[in-house]
Amino acid sequence: MRILLACFALGLSFTAHADAKVPPALAAKIDAIATDALKQSGVPSVSIAVVSGGEIVYSHAYGDARLQPETPATQAMRYGIGSISKQFAAAAVLLLQQQGKLSLDDKLSKYFPDLTEANDITLRQLLSHTSGYQDYWPQDYVMPAMLQPTTPQRIMDGWAKRPLDFAPGSKWQYSNTGYVIIGAVIEKVTGEPLFEFLQLNVLAPAGIADAYDIDRAALPDADARGYTRFALGPLHPAPQAGPGWIFAAAELAMTAQDLARWDISVLRQSLLQPASYHAMETEVVLHDGLGSQYGLGTHVGNMAGRRVISHDGEISGFTATNVVFPDEDAAVVVLTNQDAVDASGDIASDIAQALFDSQDATAGDALKRARAIFDDLQHGRIDRSLFTANGNAYFSVVARRDYADSLGPLGTPEGFKEKAWRLRGGMTMRSYEIDFPNRKLDLVTYAMPDGKLEQYIVSPAN
Repeated sequence: MRILLACFALGLSFTAHADAKVPPALAAKIDAIATDALKQSGVPSVSIAVVSGGEIVYSHAYGDARLQPETPATQAMRYGIGSISKQFAAAAVLLLQQQGKLSLDDKLSKYFPDLTEANDITLRQLLSHTSGYQDYWPQDYVMPAMLQPTTPQRIMDGWAKRPLDFAPGSKWQYSNTGYVIIGAVIEKVTGEPLFEFLQLNVLAPAGIADAYDIDRAALPDADARGYTRFALGPLHPAPQAGPGWIFAAAELAMTAQDLARWDISVLRQSLLQPASYHAMETEVVLHDGLGSQYGLGTHVGNMAGRRVISHDGEISGFTATNVVFPDEDAAVVVLTNQDAVDASGDIASDIAQALFDSQDATAGDALKRARAIFDDLQHGRIDRSLFTANGNAYFSVVARRDYADSLGPLGTPEGFKEKAWRLRGGMTMRSYEIDFPNRKLDLVTYAMPDGKLEQYIVSPAN
């Protein structure tokens, strides 16, 4: 969900970078991304951890974790991670499958036969949001009834005994109800409270010793406080849902560094067997053959041509984003203490791009050249020494005239930045965003190893 927020004066507080192993220029860029995002969004604080090469290379906290009394955020503070908790529940189910205690293909009727169509729904469908059970909490706020305690059984009685929203496996629809059922299945199979089972069997093996169960009580005063905002008004302390309401769907709170440790365990495949990680990270296909863009407790997709395993999270007072790039051995964690805002996702995306840009030693020179060529084309000029034979052939008399006639009247760009780069066909592909007051353009270039351009194509931004 994205809402417009009024910018307000915010005294930013900083903690020292913990074991920073990134180049100073990249650290400065991450600082700028975070501080600018806080100023623009009005989010009180953000805690960040970056993984590269399978280790935490950057960790930093910004802003105020609590407004009254004013308390600077630190890296040791825990934040609610919301639905990112679902990945831990999914890992628990996969672990139990490895131990022969259950199967992803078990019918729900084996555990809760009185739920709607339990004979037709599998644990895999619950984990992948393809079961058809209606979501009991799609709202971005806490309803009055949720201020009182409940139990997983009451949630199942209230929502998992209704008619399904669709036939199992036919559609994808996010459902917290499915994960409440998953948590109840884990407890029934193990005979242990969910959080205790996760602590011993999932969290501790990943190096997470200080996670907190916010389904039982609000975070202590030593941690971040969650906030909410009504339209463009001031920040208010967010209400705490009563015990039992979030359970396996969103119960975990932890530091950014601890969530990064989890990401490292995923990158290293240190907790589960390779087949289990494959199941978790593989897109579930619907009955009609369409992809769901979701695995088991994870969104699966790509960002600028890179494979991405990700999840965002929201719980009253907190939003979070966790993005893992398995093929690049990298991850970005962003935790914030305000609900119903996109700041964490925006920050994570910008940091990921900065991280990958830093691995491209020639990005700066390429940007300067791309911008100079754009200026030349606006004025009907071209330096053909910069292009390959194919690139020069593309810029025919007609092409040069059309570039000058259509781009020249736009004037000088207000912004010209690289969005992505990758290797393809023995060349380096780079995409750029070119900003003007009333429109945006995309530019895609392909450069040969000797630097000459095989392609330089400008088009309207999508």
